Amino acid sequence: MKQDITLKVNGYTYNLTIETHRTLVEVLRETLGLTGTKKSCAEGECGACTVLMDGRPAASCLVLAVAAQGKEITTIEGLAQGTNLHPLQEAFVKYTAIQCGYCTPGMVMAAKAFLDENADPTADEVRKAISGNLCRCTGYQQIVDAVMAAASAMKGK
Repeated sequence: MKQDITLKVNGYTYNLTIETHRTLVEVLRETLGLTGTKKSCAEGECGACTVLMDGRPAASCLVLAVAAQGKEITTIEGLAQGTNLHPLQEAFVKYTAIQCGYCTPGMVMAAKAFLDENADPTADEVRKAISGNLCRCTGYQQIVDAVMAAASAMKGK
């Protein structure tokens, strides 16, 4: 069964006709070409597909695209302003918090939602905030360092 929907993603409005069983991650990647959001476990366990819906982190593999109507959706592609990376994106590069990169978009989006609510976190608070996102490469310390550095950079802006 197909349905007409309207999605607002990264500030753009998309009018789509999709099958009602398709998840948000599928529509983002396969229909809109926003491949930064990763599709991994399809069970909401790994965090690779994390996007922001109305500013809150959401596992886009568990959200039907039809249920995302009326929400402001932000993907990793929506954080940069033109060619200027978001401070979190810059910090992930600077602190080598990216190795294979598969978890990175979800980590960055979870960290963004967290820093929007806590501009002056402790390292333990950062660890707790990203605990729903799995990384098999970095051992997490570089990610925590990057989020802490981004928090400092964001305070100065």
